[in-house]
Amino acid sequence: MADDLPFWKTVPLAEMTPEQWESLCDGCGKCCLHKLQDDDNEDGTPGELHKTNVACRLLDLNSCKCSKYPKRWDFVPDCVQLFPQFIPKAYWLPSTCAYRLIHEGKDLEWWHPLVSGDTDSIHKARMSLRGRAISERKVGMLEYHIVDWPDL
Repeated sequence: MADDLPFWKTVPLAEMTPEQWESLCDGCGKCCLHKLQDDDNEDGTPGELHKTNVACRLLDLNSCKCSKYPKRWDFVPDCVQLFPQFIPKAYWLPSTCAYRLIHEGKDLEWWHPLVSGDTDSIHKARMSLRGRAISERKVGMLEYHIVDWPDL
């Protein structure tokens, strides 16, 4: 019975192969959006997080994929790399993120390419940044670009 289930339902995040791990990325581009965070609260908890519609300069706004993925740290040294132990602390990940969903014991969305079999399904479902984000190269102050999208 378990052989009939897709790997993301049977393999823990920490035990996935690099290929399985990478295939979980749905290509939405949302993790590449700039975020602003208020100072930590008095009790030490993180301050409020404000998400923007401003994407990293390396994000191709049509494909919603990093244009320099293998060498992204050469261009963006603070680019965040996701790994299993980091997911519980990555509270800023979009609510639709496959890594977050699996960590929370939820299933992938119908439009995820691993479920649909179609790499464009995320765009067709309007769950990617295609047509919604702008490059950091074209903006001034991030404060003017704060968004409150339900899929973030």
